[in-house]
Amino acid sequence: MPDDVQVTSPATIRVPAGTTAGTALREAELPNKGPEAIVVVRDAGGDLRDLSWAPDADTDVEPVAANTEAGRSVIRHSTAHVLAQAVQELFPEAKLGIGPPIKDGFYYDFDVAEPFTPEDITALEKKMKQIIKSGQRFSRRVYESKDEARAELAGEPFKLELIDDKGAADDAEVMEVGGGELSVYDNLNPRTGERIWCDLCRGPHVPTTKYIAAFKLTRSSAAYWRGDQANAGLQRVYGTAWESSEALDAHLEMLAEAEKRDHRKLGAELDLFSFPDELGSGLPVFHPKGGIIKREMEDYVRAKHIENGFQYVGTPHISKEHLFHLSGHLPYYADGMFPPIHVDEERNEAGEITRQGQDYYLKAMNCPMHNLIFRSRGRSYRELPLRLFEFGHVYRYEKSGVVHGLTRVRGFAQDDSHSYVTPEQAKDEIKHLLDFILGLLRDFGLDEFYLELSTRDDSPKFIGSAEQWAAATAILEEVCVESGLDLVPDPGGAAYYGPKVSVQAKDAIGRTWQMSTIQYDFNQPAGFDLEYTAADGTKQQPVMIHSAKFGSIERFFGVLTEHYAGAFPAWLAPVQVVGIPVAEAFEEHLYDVAADLLAAGVRAEVDASDDRMQKKIRNHTTGKVPFMLLAGERDVEAGAVSFRFRDGTQVNGVPVADAVSVIVGWVRSRRNESPTKELVEAALGEVETVVVAGALDE
Repeated sequence: MPDDVQVTSPATIRVPAGTTAGTALREAELPNKGPEAIVVVRDAGGDLRDLSWAPDADTDVEPVAANTEAGRSVIRHSTAHVLAQAVQELFPEAKLGIGPPIKDGFYYDFDVAEPFTPEDITALEKKMKQIIKSGQRFSRRVYESKDEARAELAGEPFKLELIDDKGAADDAEVMEVGGGELSVYDNLNPRTGERIWCDLCRGPHVPTTKYIAAFKLTRSSAAYWRGDQANAGLQRVYGTAWESSEALDAHLEMLAEAEKRDHRKLGAELDLFSFPDELGSGLPVFHPKGGIIKREMEDYVRAKHIENGFQYVGTPHISKEHLFHLSGHLPYYADGMFPPIHVDEERNEAGEITRQGQDYYLKAMNCPMHNLIFRSRGRSYRELPLRLFEFGHVYRYEKSGVVHGLTRVRGFAQDDSHSYVTPEQAKDEIKHLLDFILGLLRDFGLDEFYLELSTRDDSPKFIGSAEQWAAATAILEEVCVESGLDLVPDPGGAAYYGPKVSVQAKDAIGRTWQMSTIQYDFNQPAGFDLEYTAADGTKQQPVMIHSAKFGSIERFFGVLTEHYAGAFPAWLAPVQVVGIPVAEAFEEHLYDVAADLLAAGVRAEVDASDDRMQKKIRNHTTGKVPFMLLAGERDVEAGAVSFRFRDGTQVNGVPVADAVSVIVGWVRSRRNESPTKELVEAALGEVETVVVAGALDE
């Protein structure tokens, strides 16, 4: 999301030929301290440049401040270099991996003899602070040749691999190479100019370490070289860096809250899902309580799809490889697919092949099979838009280093839809899908969004003509602008077959998550020879629009768990109501209330265990049950119950009929607020209930 920080620097400044950007900034009296300090500049081509950069001709550049996302990325990558220097000073035998900036932070990978301990992390932070205080200067130097680089980096095997790997320059996380030059950054003593340390890197960096205003190492973990478990095992140290101590403190507070909300921890505590080692990495199972939430999500979104003109279909998990050549997934998405399964081969007793086998693949996407459904018979323009959807289970060979709980898995279900439209219908269909998506997300309690438009770049991974891409991109952009939401460009982030719009949703603690996607596809219809009969009798090729509303059910489940901190809205909660008797004598009363609720479709139960009432309340509060109904002697005599809520508040002595009415109404209306004394009293007022005071005091 674009920063809401207002930087007062001019949009551009002129850097004269032969003059450094830093000199031009000083002459323009732009800030070099504080959150608005200029850390790098952006040239006319969009590339970030060190302040030591001097153009060959007069050039207009954009100053980039520390408190912008680009500025923060530069600060974070520079801090990663300081971390690497600190590691090699404290652990001289350590070999360097890579150290890119990531969302809100950075990491650096190291080959060390032993995993880093908490004490090591503390020592590294202390050493980093010493380096930063010394004010070392980052100085860029270009190698004359690869041989020169190899000679200087002979003791760094992972850097040598990057030098020789032509594909490394296209890897977004590899900061070491790229940009047409092979460069190294020397860390220089600010007084003597002596080189203290150096690292292969394309940059850019802040001018000196003193521009690193605030940082924190957050954790260490095991990792694989470049995220591939087939490669060497390394130690990864994570950290974060910001333009000010205030910004860092705010971020650390958010991290502390995020840790409390970690869906993996909550999933175990609430008995929702787990990740058995026996299944393998990134393959979750949902437990009965998690299954209830998952089913509610699926049922609701299935009904909404049908309301919005979609037809439910079903497709297999596996297919012959030819299908994925037709769709372009092979070879363009091959790295994201599991290796093939070779089947149907037959041999005689001598071991000779008597029948050739063939390769099958687990599907990574549902679209190729939906294309076969479209192609199964002739189609008329009168049928378009034709909207197909399913909960299709797909499998993607995610690198082990990026697998993360439910939010990045290897097997997941997509609420995947495909709209087949005429070119003239494309804009209206995209608007229809975007409105559908935003409405659906709001139904689940997410209501703050921005849009990200992913387009192609010059990479060979994209197929189709430039004209097709331009037309498709223009339509997506037009719909996004008309939505009134902020639109953020994502150059090069498109799928291989067409541009896409991603809905980025903000959660309860201000984090953004990529949720739903809409993708414009003019390539697959051509590959599958899809056609419809137009009004004039000619055969025409439809446009295909992909859309996943949740993105994946697993990921959406994980995001919702963190958004609500496990306290799901009552309509999603596995147990919606639990009855807690003050004593055994009052159990029957609560069983009768539960029966009324069950008859109305509410998930209700009675805790008849031998635990004391207060322990039961604690257990179910910890279990995040939205409605607890308590009953003592005065409640039973009055034909009433008393509400207890997650926040510890109560409403006492509510007539049973009204309590049931409020709960049923709350659940059926799919209210996303957590019930509280204030909200339930308001709801009771609407059914003209008089609350009986003092029936069960806290």
